Parts: sequence; C-alpha cells; structure tokens
Amino acid sequence: MVKLLPPYRNVPTVAVIRLHGVIGGGSRLSGGALNDVGLAPVIERAFSKGKPKAIALSINSPGGSPVQSALIAARIRRLADEKKLPVYAFCEDVAASGGYWLATAGDEIFVDPSSIVGSIGVISASFGLHEFISKHGVERRVHTAGEDKSMLDPFRPERPEDVERLKNLQSVIHDNFIHQVTSRRGEKLTRTDIFTGEIWAGQGSVDIGLADGIAHLVPKMKEIYGDKTRFTVAQPRRSLFQRLGAPGVQDAIGAVEDHLTWSRFGL
Repeated sequence: MVKLLPPYRNVPTVAVIRLHGVIGGGSRLSGGALNDVGLAPVIERAFSKGKPKAIALSINSPGGSPVQSALIAARIRRLADEKKLPVYAFCEDVAASGGYWLATAGDEIFVDPSSIVGSIGVISASFGLHEFISKHGVERRVHTAGEDKSMLDPFRPERPEDVERLKNLQSVIHDNFIHQVTSRRGEKLTRTDIFTGEIWAGQGSVDIGLADGIAHLVPKMKEIYGDKTRFTVAQPRRSLFQRLGAPGVQDAIGAVEDHLTWSRFGL
C-alpha cells in the first residue's frame, strides 16, 4: 500500500529573517535593536529548520554598530555557503549605513520604489558642554592614568589631536565598509563615488548597482519558486514584559536612542 504524503511536503519553503531596527551592541533587543548575540539562534534556525529552498532577508534598519553589522552579515554568509542556499535581501523603508551592510549579505538585493538605501559612511556625534557648565558654576573633575583616557570628553574644550584620532578610527571603519560593499557587489556597481554617505531612493539605488531591482518579498519569491511557496518567519523572541508592553528604564533610553537614529532619514 502506498503511503500518501501530505501535499505540503513537496512545496518549496522560503525562510524569512526579519532584520528590523537599529543595530546595537550588547544583548539589548528592545525596540527592535539588532545584534549578533540575539540574532544568532534566529539565523541558525532559519537556515536549518524545514530544509528551506532559500533565505529571504526582510531589512528595515537605519544602521548602528559597524561591528555588529559585520558579525550578523558574516554569520549569514557562512551559513549560506555551508548550506548552499541562496540569500535574497529585501529592503523596506530604510537599508542605510549598517542596514545596507546587512543587505550585502544577500546574493541579490531588492528595494521598494521609495526605499532609502546607501549612507556608506561613518558618523560620530556628540555635544560640547564645557561652556554651559562653566556658566552654571559647575567644576569638572576628571583624574586619569593616561593623558588620552578622556578623549573627546564633552565637558571640556575639544582638542585637535582628539579629533584627528577620531577621524583616523572612522577612516579604518569606512575602508572596511567600502571593502564589504565592493567585495559583495563587485562589477554590479556602476559608479565609484558612492561611498560619501549619500543616500538614494528606490530606482536610484538600482541604477548605480547598490540593488538589483524593484520587488517585494512574497511576490518575488513566488515568481522564482512558484505560487505555492510557503514562508516561515524567524525573528527574536520578546520577553514577557515586552509582549505586555511594559518597558523598563533601559528600554526607554534605548527607544530614545533608536528614534534619533531613525530621524536622520526623516522617519
């Protein structure tokens, strides 16, 4: 007697990894923050569960930590090579700075006509408060072992040598970002002046080779793998307090930081 298999057994499956939020270090996942520690089990599960035909990255991120961006993208590429699975990246509102770094983990990158893409650069922002505290009679006391330990202290006048050191650090990180983009996009890039931090919308990013086309995740995957394609979604599990909408103090601070990052792109 022939045993009939459930009809879905032969239906192709695409595993979707949601990469939504600011990219940050540590273990904070509140507010959608992304980091390699928190995403490692999510990514591993997507590549191994149910024998998917492909991996689709749903990306909506204004960037953040360059190290975490590199770690997450590298993990995706290692598993893609190990499992021999194609990876497709789909950019939503924003895939800028570290968000675009994540997109380069895809073999092909697709955008919405209004997606904001690019910002291949490095930024550092702070405030200078030394005059403010002086006017209010506040005396700053800092004791260090090592004259550069308090580099770029916002409570003292900015020193030219500190700025030079910062720019040198930024240059190294920027070079690493450029290498990531050029090594992944290769001959698809049509211009060499795209590493200034500039951003493009939709078709503009396709025209210069940062993306491969205009498409949305579900219809594009069905176009490639058939109308019966099934989708499984992998994303970080939220804590009980997060599910109940009860953020702590650290979550509130993180939400403010995230808002400032998104606001650079008008969101």
